[in-house]
Amino acid sequence: MKSVYVLQHTESEFLGRIEDHLEGRGIRFTYFRPFVAGGALPATVEFTDGLILLGGGPWGTAGGRDLPTLQEELRLVWLCLERRIPVVGIGLGAQILALAAGGRSEKTPLIFEVGAARRVTDDALNGFLPETFPLAVYMRDRPVPPDDASILAVDEAGHPAVFQIGVNCLGFTGHPGAKAAMVEDLLMEFEDAPEDPLPALEALRAAQPDIEDALVRIMTGLIGVTGMMRPATVPDPK
Repeated sequence: MKSVYVLQHTESEFLGRIEDHLEGRGIRFTYFRPFVAGGALPATVEFTDGLILLGGGPWGTAGGRDLPTLQEELRLVWLCLERRIPVVGIGLGAQILALAAGGRSEKTPLIFEVGAARRVTDDALNGFLPETFPLAVYMRDRPVPPDDASILAVDEAGHPAVFQIGVNCLGFTGHPGAKAAMVEDLLMEFEDAPEDPLPALEALRAAQPDIEDALVRIMTGLIGVTGMMRPATVPDPK
């Protein structure tokens, strides 16, 4: 059975609807919560089949309010890239992936927006990425992928919404498995919150069926690109 590490940056944000898709494919996941008392990041990525980095609420990476564990998480992603271990970054996690791969992040205010993303390459996620799909973004700062990254989808402003690094690493600026309850909890967890979040929260509630539908295709493509279901490599006994 494959297993992945999941780095959680807030009490409220978790894998959401993605959990069901991983469990349905027999993929185990272990949450790491370095922000709680006694919590820590994994010491190594040697014993995992993949790394998922979640969003960070009001935390960013461009100098305004940087994630406290940013440097340690960059080191973990560097190790994954070096060893070709798949990485999936969501929101803040997409920024960390972009930085680790040689890109950068742009300083932007904390936003909560619900809109639509548009696929820009027909073969994105092995052809499974929907042509358009809901994009729920709760994030401070914005990832700028390196020049050699592949942009798979863009948001309504033309910024990367989904990008691919190498053959098996993916960044999503929005949470593809977002639940309205997660955002409600985020708004209560931190005093630092986006301005007037209620219209976007209503839009997220209304978009839940479309998010579920899009996630079926997104997860099929994600699993294929990351190889999380491929059999483990067995050394040749000779």
